[in-house]
Amino acid sequence: MEEPATGGRPKRTRAQTRTTTENNASDASEHVDRDRESSPDDFEAPRPKAKRGRPPSGSTAAPPKASALTLIEVVKGNGKLIPQAVKLWVERYEKDAKPATVELLTMLFEACGAKYHIKEELLDETNVDDVVVALVELARSGNVDDYQSSKKEFKNMKDNLQSFWDKLVCECQHGPLFDQILFEKCMGYIIALSCTPPRVYRQTATLMGLQLVTSFITVAKTLGVQRETTRRQLEAEKKKQSEGPRVESLNKRFSMTHENITILEQMMRNIFQGLFVHRYRDIEPNIRTSCIEALGVWILSYPSMFLQDLYLKYLGWTLNDKNAGVRKASVLALQNLYEVDDNVPTLGLFTERFSTRMIELADDIDISVAVSAIGLVKQLLRHQLLPDDDLGPLYDLLIDDPAEIRHAIGALVYEHLISQKFISSQSGAKGVENNSSEVQLGRMLQILREFSADPILSVYVIDDVWEYMNAMKDWKCIISVLLDENPLIELTDEDATNLVRLLCASVKKAVGERIVPATDNRKPYYTKAQKDVFEHNKQDITLAMMKNYPLLLRKFMADKAKIPSLVDIILHMNLGLYSKRRQEQNFETVLQLIKEAFFKHGEKEALRSCANAIMLCSTDSQGELKDTARNLVKELHDELIHNKLKPAMKEVVDGGDEYPLLVNLKRMYELQLSGNVPIESLYEDMVSTLQSYTNKDDQVVTFLLLNMYMHVQWSLHAIIHSPTISEASLSSILAKRDSLLERLEYILNSCLEMEGNRCNQLARWVCVILTDLSRLFKKTNFASSKLEKLGYSPDASVLQKFWKLCVQQLSISDGTEDDDGNKEYIEETNRDTVMMAAVRLAVTDKVYKEYLGPEIISRFVMHGTSGAEIVKHLITFLKKNDDDLPKTFLEALKMAYHRYMVELSRSDDESLASKHFLEFQELAAQLSGTFIGASKNKHKSDILKIVNEGIEYAFIDAPKQLSFLEGAVLHFVSKLPTPDILEISNVNIQNRTENVNMDEDPSGWRPYHTFVQTLREKFAKIEGIQEEKDGTSVRRRGRPRKRRNIQGKRLFDDHGSSEEEDSISGSDHENAQDEEEQQDEDEDDDDDEDVPLINQIRSSSKLRSLKVSREGNKGQT
Repeated sequence: MEEPATGGRPKRTRAQTRTTTENNASDASEHVDRDRESSPDDFEAPRPKAKRGRPPSGSTAAPPKASALTLIEVVKGNGKLIPQAVKLWVERYEKDAKPATVELLTMLFEACGAKYHIKEELLDETNVDDVVVALVELARSGNVDDYQSSKKEFKNMKDNLQSFWDKLVCECQHGPLFDQILFEKCMGYIIALSCTPPRVYRQTATLMGLQLVTSFITVAKTLGVQRETTRRQLEAEKKKQSEGPRVESLNKRFSMTHENITILEQMMRNIFQGLFVHRYRDIEPNIRTSCIEALGVWILSYPSMFLQDLYLKYLGWTLNDKNAGVRKASVLALQNLYEVDDNVPTLGLFTERFSTRMIELADDIDISVAVSAIGLVKQLLRHQLLPDDDLGPLYDLLIDDPAEIRHAIGALVYEHLISQKFISSQSGAKGVENNSSEVQLGRMLQILREFSADPILSVYVIDDVWEYMNAMKDWKCIISVLLDENPLIELTDEDATNLVRLLCASVKKAVGERIVPATDNRKPYYTKAQKDVFEHNKQDITLAMMKNYPLLLRKFMADKAKIPSLVDIILHMNLGLYSKRRQEQNFETVLQLIKEAFFKHGEKEALRSCANAIMLCSTDSQGELKDTARNLVKELHDELIHNKLKPAMKEVVDGGDEYPLLVNLKRMYELQLSGNVPIESLYEDMVSTLQSYTNKDDQVVTFLLLNMYMHVQWSLHAIIHSPTISEASLSSILAKRDSLLERLEYILNSCLEMEGNRCNQLARWVCVILTDLSRLFKKTNFASSKLEKLGYSPDASVLQKFWKLCVQQLSISDGTEDDDGNKEYIEETNRDTVMMAAVRLAVTDKVYKEYLGPEIISRFVMHGTSGAEIVKHLITFLKKNDDDLPKTFLEALKMAYHRYMVELSRSDDESLASKHFLEFQELAAQLSGTFIGASKNKHKSDILKIVNEGIEYAFIDAPKQLSFLEGAVLHFVSKLPTPDILEISNVNIQNRTENVNMDEDPSGWRPYHTFVQTLREKFAKIEGIQEEKDGTSVRRRGRPRKRRNIQGKRLFDDHGSSEEEDSISGSDHENAQDEEEQQDEDEDDDDDEDVPLINQIRSSSKLRSLKVSREGNKGQT
């Protein structure tokens, strides 16, 4: 059912007050005169409130009384006068029913937005259908007001209207409610209006009808109590005497009460059949939602009538509604029903039929629906209505992306599997024993065994359950279990590893640190109260660990899986307590043990944890503790440099084993990531080792370069922050930088000469280091200062080789690994890192941008979603800072088109050439798609320039390059207004083909004809709708974005649907979303622009590793 257009209308004059039906049109004049006095249009808007202490100007009028206002004015007001107005109306009805009924019906019509009046003397003869037809005609002519809109003056209208009918039903329960005249007539009009095309009628009538049923239930429940009381009195009286006036009176009261309840239930059924069964499938989601919310209330409050499958099935069917709000309303209604234990037996058949759908909704596309559905599943588990075998899909959601869903599943897992509340509630006293920390930890370890192979997934599970499981904060219990001091739990090695991970993750959570990255990557904000809790937790953790920490480190010293997590704990302890509790010796012991672990292990995680811990202790501790830590750091540096690295370098130069050198270079690299290490005496040895080292694709070369770069970075940092700058220090850093650049260029050439994929990691690190050096020593950083001689810019040949190496690495899949590749660091050197390095170098300097910018953008769609996101950041930067954006875009398009033409000319495989052309077309679509919404007008001159110069390029040596028109120019033309399209078609295009014989090469000129024909079609269609369709060309080519507010299953799986259901569509705000996304990109924070890429890799690699990619795409439910 389509709604008629209800556009805006001018304010009516006083003469246009009310409309009457044709049969009483002759008496309209007398009604007009009467209505002028009470028409709401004649009332002025309420004056603003007077300021406190200042009397209002003029006379101080008393607030209006209910008797002086019409019913609609009472409803439109603040609602305080509704009880009084209802009481007065009932009195008028009891005196004279007809005029009071007309008054009530008039209010009913006016609440729907229509000014309509029924003559009193024709009330009984007036046909409901005739009135409804006249009201629909009013709506079609636009003469209705929408009181359900979000306008401020109508914000209380909905609540007041519901309150009015509720008070009316309650006030009439001792008389008019059961005369089967008044409410039958009102219900007739309400049901009829709820089935009309105008949305405003359906919405208001549905609101009133649903409220009537709710109010009838209130009265019916009261009468039910009275009936039960009367029944008990009657039974007691009959025991005394079988007959008599008392028994007769009670029998009469019982019969009357029962009859009244029967009348109410019949009116409820009438509204349900006449209104609900049609409107719960309305085209308007808000109406459907209201129906389901009301049905949930009815079933819960009046189960004797509504708690049966005849009514429950509607809640089950709307679990499949395509609107998230309706699905959520149904889920919440069911939650409330299952909370009442007495309802569960009656819900058995319903549960059996719809439980599968309830479980499916836990993975709903809308997060709020999914979270509510998980709560519903918890209710089903509480009543033992679901077998454990059905819960498998739910447990997969423990590693889902939205945190709200994960935590909701975490609550379910805790209650069902760990604390076993649902089982213990059935078994009674055993629940106390099941809640001990040891028992809960044992159950949690059993769950974590399923994720032992992937520590990242274990962290997700811990994060999900942590909030609900207090045993995770029982530090003493966890430590005693790890030290084998608790006989209740016997740990396997796998369990011990999981428990150490649990301890570390729980410590981080307890002090306010995230263990799973947020989707927005924003720093969390905590209140003062929360920070106080974190400090208290930190103190508790420190006190629990203080004496036991050395024992744990000694026990698990040799275990590379456990030692990183154990060492990380010290980062979250209150080191000052060691001094307050006179535990300095324990602190020194812990440091010595961490140092021992640092030299015992060679894996990245263990080395990084130890380096961070030692550096933090040397900077954040106080007094003697700081001196102790600094002395240990100096000892560590000396031992690593003089006793480890130098002998290892000499051994390699002499042809010995290279592993000691590799592992100690890793140690040095991790130390330099956390702080400055004085390796001046070692730097020249590193250069010499590089020069003499022949195995150029080895990891040793990589870590030599990384350590040299880190030292140069720390040296530059020291000079910049030094109060005095000596010539010797400048000469020293220049020599170090130049020697590093020399080796980088040599290795760059070597990697380009190598065949195959033999130096992936080394080549990618070379790209990263070269980018960071160019940014660190950018000439503009030191211009007009004492450090001006430090400025550096790679020459054109190096830049070209750099990009050639980047292209080589971008064409290699991340799955391709070197034979001897270092898998620990492979996540830090993937293709995205190479693309990021190229983008960062491109934005460093205008010269780099002019060369690299078009090259990078031309590969926009060639390297997956993550690569495209990196290129988007470059485009955002260029749109804000580049004055010649059209040139950059056009050059990128030419490069992509050139790759297609080259492939077309040299390859017999048409599919490969076609693939390149599709990539070229997609690039044009993506670039033109950056001009959306307001940016189209802002960048109109840029778009026009791209179109005109693109046409110029396409006609060079025509018709060879004419496919450039169809593949690229066409996408940008669609962003232009109609006059510009017409000018391009008539002037820029057709003038070029004058005096050209196109019949000589018809296939060559085909793209030209296609282009011209498309322009003509666009010109014919574009007028009036261009702005609405601009944003869709790109979307049609790509994968549609996952939208949170649509697509559910069909509304009814086993019921026919009406036309209005078939016409239900999703959100129509895609263009607005596109603009918001573009604005978000334009407003990206540039704070990390000057941070070296290596440091960013270090901080982001862990976050990237925590992103769990789920197999398969989540279906829209």
